[in-house]
Amino acid sequence: MLASDVGKVLEQRSLTLAVAESCTGGRLGDAITDVPGSSAYFLGGVISYGNEAKFSLLGVDRSTLESMGAVSEEVALMMADGVRKRLGASIGVGITGIAGPTGATPAKPVGLVYIAVSSSERSFSARSVFAGSRSEVKAQAVLKALEMLSELLSRG
Repeated sequence: MLASDVGKVLEQRSLTLAVAESCTGGRLGDAITDVPGSSAYFLGGVISYGNEAKFSLLGVDRSTLESMGAVSEEVALMMADGVRKRLGASIGVGITGIAGPTGATPAKPVGLVYIAVSSSERSFSARSVFAGSRSEVKAQAVLKALEMLSELLSRG
């Protein structure tokens, strides 16, 4: 339902959306395109699972990837901004995280996800640690991204 609500506002305001996903593997794009008529506002997405794709397709700074790691606020913001600019969208979303069950470090637990939303006027991000299975972490990340889009759109 949230994807439909976000889509209605995007269409009413003649705004477009692009997404860059890592740990969600395309689930956000899938949720958006499940809405009939989403082609009116959804331009596309990039599944940038590996660091090279983040760098080459989205323009994420290589030194930031190396110093902060792929799972970081900085990278999520660069992913959102990069996909927005490269696809020519009004709004971009970037998602990066550790869906599990492996990949955790002492500083970055399983379930850690950074989500960023970018428009030409403002960008913001959120850090979340979701509990559950790999699939549940992905589902919660998609829901959080849609909530963040809704928040951006509700502010005008």
